[in-house]
Amino acid sequence: MTTSDAISLFLKDEAATIRLGEDLALALKAGDCLALSGDLGAGKSSLARAILRAMADDEGLEVPSPTFTLVQSYDLRIAVSHFDLYRLGDPAELTELGFDEALQNGICLVEWPEMADSELPAQRIALTLEHEGSGRRATIRATGAQASRIRRVLAIREFLDDAGHPDAKRRFLTGDASLRAYEYVYSSGVPRKILMDWRPHPEGPPVYDGKPYPKVAHLAQNAYPFVAIADALRERGFATPEIYRVDYEQGILLIEDLGAAGVLDEDGQPIAERYRQSVTCLAHLHSMQIPQDIPVSATHTHHVPDFDRTAMKMEVQLVLDWHVAWKRGTAPTDAEREEYLAIWDHLIDELQSAETNLLLRDFHSPNIIWREHESGIRKIGLIDFQDAMIGPTAYDLASIVQDARVTIEPELFRQLMDDYLTLRRAQGGFDEAGFMKAWAIMSAQRNCKLAGLWVRLLQRDGKPGYLKHMPRTLSYLNVALEHETLAPLRDWCARAGIGQSES
Repeated sequence: MTTSDAISLFLKDEAATIRLGEDLALALKAGDCLALSGDLGAGKSSLARAILRAMADDEGLEVPSPTFTLVQSYDLRIAVSHFDLYRLGDPAELTELGFDEALQNGICLVEWPEMADSELPAQRIALTLEHEGSGRRATIRATGAQASRIRRVLAIREFLDDAGHPDAKRRFLTGDASLRAYEYVYSSGVPRKILMDWRPHPEGPPVYDGKPYPKVAHLAQNAYPFVAIADALRERGFATPEIYRVDYEQGILLIEDLGAAGVLDEDGQPIAERYRQSVTCLAHLHSMQIPQDIPVSATHTHHVPDFDRTAMKMEVQLVLDWHVAWKRGTAPTDAEREEYLAIWDHLIDELQSAETNLLLRDFHSPNIIWREHESGIRKIGLIDFQDAMIGPTAYDLASIVQDARVTIEPELFRQLMDDYLTLRRAQGGFDEAGFMKAWAIMSAQRNCKLAGLWVRLLQRDGKPGYLKHMPRTLSYLNVALEHETLAPLRDWCARAGIGQSES
């Protein structure tokens, strides 16, 4: 299929051309210029139309030819401008058509690019279509990240072919905040599936104890943990996606679609019934012991990592590294850092007697699917658990009753806590006082991490939108700090300017 500098594909019919367009729609990003060359009737307009309809997820989208208008713009998931330069009088006229602005804000599809070759960006994707027998030959030339993205979506197409879905229709679902992206996969005669694109990435620089962040935080680096946890939970009656096919080396998975409904209403507010059922599901999970070593294949066993001291302390250091200076304008002193970390060493010591089990790590609204027509714990679909660890069970309860993405009002918070504790008491052998101490520590640990993370996303990553969660996070932290065990941390936060005054 490929050579060192070009990708060559034979498109046997119009359906194959449409599939290529759908694949390219998943590869293109804002700032990409796709130059479409070929004789009249070679299929340039068909390919452009397929890309636009896939981006719109609308097979009936009207895509008029821009032959006379020269450009047609579409406000889609990513803005797309469709140029036809066949009638362009002078290459300089491209600027008058708003090409530079269109490329800055979105994607440019350009038919007849040779009419303005000198004005098009050098870093572009060049796709040539030629007649070949009863079909077409598509030759794609690109470099760098653009070439990598195209080769990736074509590798996924090969994966789907091998999985028995050669004619599958692919649509964008979401690009995860992490390194994963997701697609919907539609194949004739079978339910919709989800494609998880989890490409390998370099480890990155050391950030703590000589290790890169993912290793210190025990973040999953490949698909084995996802498959292991999914299988282990599903075998015990929980609703996790069935794994239909997986390529561990490439990081491509075809999995069950558990549904699209969540636990929030149309206004983004928590639906009490769904949160209460989520807490019931969590209490059931905590009633059974999940093994730390889970066989995945004949040659691989996944060892679920411990939520250890190093990981906990690295996360709470985000307050020192980002939040304090943002809040008061001055970085923490050496004495403040030393005292803060010593407090956390003591709090982590307090967790030695805490109940431990599998913790899903991010058990909150973005990762919970509501399955209306199921019953019991299967009403709750579980996703995004590949980073699961063995640690204090109280952590996951803190995650859901203090949802980082939505405000849980005090009345609902009390209801959820009561639901959980009532269920756990009924199971017998439950150390409620010890659990509540662990809950307070884990709540504080999680919210200290988030209070620093929101600032890091703003200042380092240029993502100011996450700051809207800060008041909620600090309010949640204040609740945790009410526990007597956290009095030293409460005092430290007050002196550092973090806490009650910000709620």
